[in-house]
Order: sequence, then structure tokens, then C-alpha cells
Amino acid sequence: MRPQNSPRAKAPRSRSFEVQEENTLMPFLLQALHDQSRTAVKSFLAHKLVQVNNRVTTQFDTPLKPGDTVTVGMNKNAAPFHHPMLNILHEDEHLIVVEKASGLLSMGTERDKTKTAYYILNNYVKNKDPRNHIFILHRLDKETSGVMMFAKNKKVQEILQKNWNEMIRERKYVAVIEGCPQPKQGQVKSYISENKALIVHSTSSQDGKLAITNYTTLKSNRQFSLVELELETGRKNQIRVHMQEIGHPVTGDPKYGATKNPLHRLALHAFKLTFIHPVTGKEMKFETPVPTKFTTLFK
Repeated sequence: MRPQNSPRAKAPRSRSFEVQEENTLMPFLLQALHDQSRTAVKSFLAHKLVQVNNRVTTQFDTPLKPGDTVTVGMNKNAAPFHHPMLNILHEDEHLIVVEKASGLLSMGTERDKTKTAYYILNNYVKNKDPRNHIFILHRLDKETSGVMMFAKNKKVQEILQKNWNEMIRERKYVAVIEGCPQPKQGQVKSYISENKALIVHSTSSQDGKLAITNYTTLKSNRQFSLVELELETGRKNQIRVHMQEIGHPVTGDPKYGATKNPLHRLALHAFKLTFIHPVTGKEMKFETPVPTKFTTLFK
């Protein structure tokens, strides 16, 4: 059955299929898209319009197993997205999930309104249709890399922002910190606020907002530790403040106490985001690899 056209004729359409038995991608697509030619199916792959479990793939021999979801964007006239500091992990008519590189702002400042994830993605959706727009949901610090998402309409933004704590199931980071925390696994809990110099610090419960960070040491040597961090709250600079608070600042972060910078960047990466889709109600999981630079310190 053909998908129904969207009321906005130029908006990209997509079709999703659930895999019932083991297969590889090309034969599965040829069977599922029986109304499309082999050349057209190859073109969808080449234009990065095929996703398996919310991840774009161009590999025709990608293995499939029962329960996998294959999504095909049908608008191959839209220019594929390419940017050296931004990678789209998932896009549907409601949301865009991306991996941001270190050094790129999430959104504009007084000094820089264009070298931002928001500006780049807004241009991308407007190139498809001038009426399109994206909406900010959360942010990553400029020097933090990793997974973040944007809404594609105001209603979705409002649903997520009003129900953020319930709909965001998991937010995990990895970081390289100075020294070796003791105990190797623990929780940091404090009230934090921002002063006039834009430094976030711990304060009293009357003056600050509650911030909770859970950490687990994954690897360590004499100088550094690789830690996994899970946020229970999402305050500005929370991880950086909490690591400084326990005496193990994130490397490359002199603002919050670091004295070493072995990777020539803030060693903080948002590697995992799990949330409930605000429209479909499905659980969405996105995970990116730990940056190679981080792990090479422990070889």
C-alpha cells in the first residue's frame, strides 16, 4: 500500500517496515519496495535515505534480524546532509537527532549566530521546504561532543519540554578526568547556581537547583580515568562542576579546575540518549562510540 501524501506537498515522506525474518538489506528493500525499480532502491541507499533502527546506512549487505525497523525516505530530490561537525543520526517529521562535534555551539550567542548546530540544521530543513523550522530542546556545551536532538515543530518542543524528566529515559556521557576517583563508583549530589561571571558552582538549597550525577570508572592509569556519567538532572555545566567538586576535573577544562589537557579538547562526550518519542510513544535509543582519542590514553 502506498503511503498517503502529507498535506504539505513538499515535505519529505517516508515508509517504515518491520523485519520478520533474517535477511540482508538489499533483498529486503527490493521485496518491501516492490513498486520501485532496483535502480531506485540503489539511489535511496546512495542518497542516505535508508535507516535501520534509526541509523542511516548506505551498505546494501547490512544484516537484518527479526524485529529490526527499516525506514526509507522517499524524497531523493532533497539534498543529502553533509557537515564536518554535525552528523544526522535520525530524522522524521517531528524530530532530528544529531551527533555534534567538539567546537560547535549548540545555539547562537551574541558573538556567533551562524557556527551553531541550530543554524546549520535550520538551513538544512528550510532547503527542503522554506516553511520548515527547528526548535531547541536542550544544549551541549560548545566543547562537548555527542548526541543531542531538536524538534521540528512547536508542539513537539512543548510536549518534550513540559515532560522532559518523564520522557528522557537515559542521558549518559563519557569523560576523561584527572586522577582516580574513590570510590570507583558513586553519586555526586549538590545544589548549583551560576554567578555573575558565568561560573557554575555549588551553593545552598535556597540559592541553587538540585543536581545529581552518577559516575562509574571504566578505566584508569596513574594520571587519568575514563568514567561513564549518567545525569539524573540536566543543569548547566553539571558534570564539569561535579567532577571538580570531587577533586577530579574533566581534562581540558581549566574553567572548572583542570590542570592537564592531553587531548587538546574538553574530554566530555554525550554518548547515549534514550527517550520516548513525543508523537509515536516508541522508545528511541541512540548511542555513539566513545571517541578514539579518549580510549588511546589507556592503551
